[in-house]
Amino acid sequence: MKENQPIYGGQAVIEGVMFGGKHHTVTAIRRKDQSIDYYHLPRQPNPSLQKLKKIPFIRGIVAIFEAAGTGTKHLNFSSERYDLDPSEDGQIESAEETSKLTLILGVAAVGVLSLLFSKFVFTLVPVFLAELTRPLFQSDLAQILIEGFFKLLLLLAYIFIISLTPLIKRVFQYHGAEHKVINAFENGLELTVQNVQSQSRLHYRCGSSFILFTVIVGVFVYLLVPTDPLWVRILNRIALIPVVLGISFEVLQFTNKLRNIPVLKALGYPGLWLQLITTKEPSDDQVEVAIASFHELLKLEKSKERRLNEEDIV
Repeated sequence: MKENQPIYGGQAVIEGVMFGGKHHTVTAIRRKDQSIDYYHLPRQPNPSLQKLKKIPFIRGIVAIFEAAGTGTKHLNFSSERYDLDPSEDGQIESAEETSKLTLILGVAAVGVLSLLFSKFVFTLVPVFLAELTRPLFQSDLAQILIEGFFKLLLLLAYIFIISLTPLIKRVFQYHGAEHKVINAFENGLELTVQNVQSQSRLHYRCGSSFILFTVIVGVFVYLLVPTDPLWVRILNRIALIPVVLGISFEVLQFTNKLRNIPVLKALGYPGLWLQLITTKEPSDDQVEVAIASFHELLKLEKSKERRLNEEDIV
């Protein structure tokens, strides 16, 4: 990655890819008639959030919830339209206009609540499973290690099972396409299908890596609190969710900075291994959609930067 090069991220959606930059987020999806459709969402500046994003450990939590709200809006767009002919869009648009504000707030809330629900499930279920082994593993250290093992097992099993469904398999292919486009851009390559396909489908900044880091970081954080009695264990696991998320975000940022140092870049390998499940090799037409999404984002970002420069001159 070139020095001072803008950092872009993204996520896979149903039959498409979302990319985000400093000022905009853009999704491109493949429609039923094979055309490519776009959804654009400007980032709304929030001074309070911007201040929080500069505070280590707090910034990660803010970024996670912000990404959940934004990402859900893009997922909603793709899920509503990917299987429809463009001529049928009118019925969707008319429904949206009836309660646009309610729709926006509702979709954002669903994203945040889904994130919280899944985090609670993957945090608390391993606690109860580990507690069942208490007669065999009685020490706090043993319990924490067993809990971490069950959490990792549950995570891998869940991802593997959903990856077998046709819809999620295609989403994981678009996830691979997203990474390939980012890798090609960061390596200074022209964004052609051939160049993008030559790139790795794995990337250090991936959210999959973040999920795995929460498991690893959790093991170390839980060493600082008791595991007995059970009700105390449950309460401190819930209370420590923000702590684990905040530290995991910092670890992810740290490993990404070290990826060009041969010895230290190994810290990011566990996350890359998980991406072997959460990404699949995309087809050429899927890569075309990812490239189209990224080009649209670059166009909007450049336009915004140009307007900001003109305002500064005036």
